[in-house]
Amino acid sequence: MARPFPMNAWYAAAWDADIKHALFPRTICGKHVVMYRRADGQVSALEDACWHRLVPLSKGRLEDDSVVCGYHGLKYNSSGRCTFMPSQETINPSACVRAYPVVERHRFVWLWMGDPALADPALVPDMHWNDDPAWAGDGKTIHVKCDYRLVVDNLMDLTHETFVHGGSIGNDAVAEAPFDVVHGDKTVTVTRWMRGIEAPPFWAKQLQNSGAVDRWQIIHFQAPSTVNIDVGVAPAGTGAPEGDRSQGVNGFVLNTMTPETATTCHYFWAFVRNHHLTEQRLTTEIREGVAGIFGEDEVILEAQQRAIDENPDRVFYNLNIDAGAMWARRMIDRMIGREDSPPTLQAAE
Repeated sequence: MARPFPMNAWYAAAWDADIKHALFPRTICGKHVVMYRRADGQVSALEDACWHRLVPLSKGRLEDDSVVCGYHGLKYNSSGRCTFMPSQETINPSACVRAYPVVERHRFVWLWMGDPALADPALVPDMHWNDDPAWAGDGKTIHVKCDYRLVVDNLMDLTHETFVHGGSIGNDAVAEAPFDVVHGDKTVTVTRWMRGIEAPPFWAKQLQNSGAVDRWQIIHFQAPSTVNIDVGVAPAGTGAPEGDRSQGVNGFVLNTMTPETATTCHYFWAFVRNHHLTEQRLTTEIREGVAGIFGEDEVILEAQQRAIDENPDRVFYNLNIDAGAMWARRMIDRMIGREDSPPTLQAAE
């Protein structure tokens, strides 16, 4: 099966709070990695396989900032270089494990799984709302047993809210409203406005207004796997579609999906808002509510993956609503194609 993910990209590996002075293993893009926070507060990420006999280093222990293999005691510094071998003074110069480039940003630890020479921190996806003081919120991680691209598909077309999330954020207006799709080289934006509609339960509670609303969903995709969704409602006719959202409530659903294998992924998400910033109770309430909504998606996506596995010769059919997902997939395929093409072909493009 062809590799479904590019390697030359930044992927969220963990929430920053998850990484402490302890060994934290995770599989990313089919590679086993072990992470830990050093004494200086920085994060190191090493290949999770000892140079000597390939035993996972995560089965060992930390000694200061060195990882000690739990099988024969070889020690590796934070750069992956072996600094100690048992019963000998000479250290084989080839004794090292791969160290992956790391960036901490927007409350996440990001790893670059491909060519380290291309690991430009400026390419980390923009999810600044996650630690911007003008926004408050929180999120979680879901381990989903599906191809990460199925989650991208799900987020790029919110028509499914009408049918999967009818008791919370969905209503008929989502499936009926028109939408616009625009794209750049590595970005896709899907914009949908629903004017003068009844607010679904989640948003009616946030707005605390029983009247008609203007609702928006503006989906921003950044290749290969980050989707930030600008969402909200305002009382109908108060100017939100024209740019004045001051009478409404606004949130961002922040999503970044990290392939684990071809058919499993780590799904990092957060919901942030720009109102009632200091109310921790509300933050917790919304986080748990959104977790329940995403749990409904998880059931659908894993069932979809099982059907795909059982029917490998079947193809997807596309509707108009799939335009955003189709563009996203095209960009992902283009990234993979560039990595798999010989340099001479890349230069000719």
